[in-house]
Amino acid sequence: MTIRKYIFKVFINFIYVSKKYWFKPDYEFLPINQILYITQKKKNAFWIFTAAAQKTYFTEVHGLPNISPLVRSVEETPEPIPTTVKGTIPSWIHGSLLRNGPGKFEFGNQHYNHWFDGMALMHRFQIVDGHVTYRSRFLRSDSYKQNSERNRIMVSEFGTLALADPCKNFFQRFLSRFEMIKPTDNASVNFVKYKGDYYVSTETNYIHRVDPDTLESKQKVDWSKFIAVNGATAHPHFDPDGTAYNMGNSYRNKGAFYNIIRVPPERDGPEDTLEGAKILCSIAPRDKSKPSYYHSFGMSENYVVFIEQPIKMDLFKIVTGRLRGKSLNEGVFWDPNQETTFHLIDKHTGKEMPVKYHAKALSTFHQINAFEQDGFLMLDMCCSDDGQAINNFLIQNLRQSGEALDEMYNTMSRPLPRRFVLPLNITSETPLEQNLNTRPDSTPSSLLEHVSLSQVFCTFEDLHGEDLKDYGGLEFPHINYARYNTKPYRYYYGCGFRHLVGDSLIKMDLESKKFKVWQQPDLYPSEPVFIPSPNAEEEDDGVILSVIITPVKDKSTFLLVLDAKTFEELGRAEVPVNIPYGFHGVFNSSA
Repeated sequence: MTIRKYIFKVFINFIYVSKKYWFKPDYEFLPINQILYITQKKKNAFWIFTAAAQKTYFTEVHGLPNISPLVRSVEETPEPIPTTVKGTIPSWIHGSLLRNGPGKFEFGNQHYNHWFDGMALMHRFQIVDGHVTYRSRFLRSDSYKQNSERNRIMVSEFGTLALADPCKNFFQRFLSRFEMIKPTDNASVNFVKYKGDYYVSTETNYIHRVDPDTLESKQKVDWSKFIAVNGATAHPHFDPDGTAYNMGNSYRNKGAFYNIIRVPPERDGPEDTLEGAKILCSIAPRDKSKPSYYHSFGMSENYVVFIEQPIKMDLFKIVTGRLRGKSLNEGVFWDPNQETTFHLIDKHTGKEMPVKYHAKALSTFHQINAFEQDGFLMLDMCCSDDGQAINNFLIQNLRQSGEALDEMYNTMSRPLPRRFVLPLNITSETPLEQNLNTRPDSTPSSLLEHVSLSQVFCTFEDLHGEDLKDYGGLEFPHINYARYNTKPYRYYYGCGFRHLVGDSLIKMDLESKKFKVWQQPDLYPSEPVFIPSPNAEEEDDGVILSVIITPVKDKSTFLLVLDAKTFEELGRAEVPVNIPYGFHGVFNSSA
């Protein structure tokens, strides 16, 4: 690096930041791809000195083991096979753990670039009378079938741009560069349930109805045939009566909009899919040409909570991706100079609350829970202070080893569980610039700003002790959803992330902020799923199910069953096949 370039990089810039940022006094470090030193607080502003010199390192972990076998292609197991049970699997568990995730990462000599790109492989662990069988099947999506027929990548995915068909002539290949990238129907993220039927979902406008017993693909369903959206998340929420809520973007002449979707629980016939779905509310982004990316959203008893975060999608880059030879992920970026905004939408009226709640820049993929109490809405979610992780999960990164792997991990911000307290009863009489959070033993602040009676700036409370950081933070959160979603709760479960994927299981007690851990060397657990025991009285009466895989021993996957109260192992069912590390799943009870 020349002296001139170095001086330019470390040149001190004075940035005026309005009072809405309310950082803690004195010195504070902020991970904004640069090092920000807050050195002076004035009456109406902070002066920030910026030194953009080098990468920000969030941890100093060394000697991470290679996990490349966790992201390798495997064969499907379409017929049920027995497992070897060690220990005891409670006889009261009757049903199937359904899991989804990528299972094939190449066709012919062409390889996918991003972890999210792999072909959807569905898994079923059927549990009956203490015995477990396993089967898996690739989703027969149009993407999978086209790729398989030509033995090459024919359909573009999030991080992989399909190359022009070599069978076409030069002129046809040239014209194809001006075509829009078509959305994939490779639904590899989650199992979801609408009107009693199971679907597999990704984040495009396509979902697939599947048979939860055989895992056979039954029907491809297009959201856009029912409502004006161009996609929907793979994490809907549900009211006790089965009404489903989701979110999806739409792209119109006037730019992008975020849409709150409601799907009724009733069905008119056996072939009914998304009939009756409605857009409850549409929200304009801060910048319609660069809307936020979101993976999920929150929901309380009366509100849908949309988190507009500074992970942005540059629509121009996405639309011109094929022309420029770039995949979709090249248009997703982290803008640390933007705030995070919480939008509240009344589920009954469909109206957005006039008050906007703001926080410093953060990123979130999964929420833990949201509930209303004493005039406040508590929003609990896993957050990071940096939003570049989505573009770090390239397959080549997951397959690294040695110092390169350590550096990749250490430059990623850790996901940590946090609580925001949003005051609901804002009026013209509400005092300005005072902490509106009057809940006892609650540390987050909520300040109504003097610039507008409709803007509240919020800070957060950590839902953990400092010792959670030793386990890499927490992601893939899960609760006793059936009984405690949208309600006050005490326990949540998740994966510790002292690697690029989960390497421990954690149970957190919100009252004490102490936690229990299940962890063993070279074992990598999937998202924990809570199953309540029959006639359960306490919140944690039940078991935790998680699929455990290892990169150091062939065909050594097993289904782990933990006592949710003690977090001790009850039993495991060993599966004699290889399974890649997956994303999400649900338990389909047959009791």
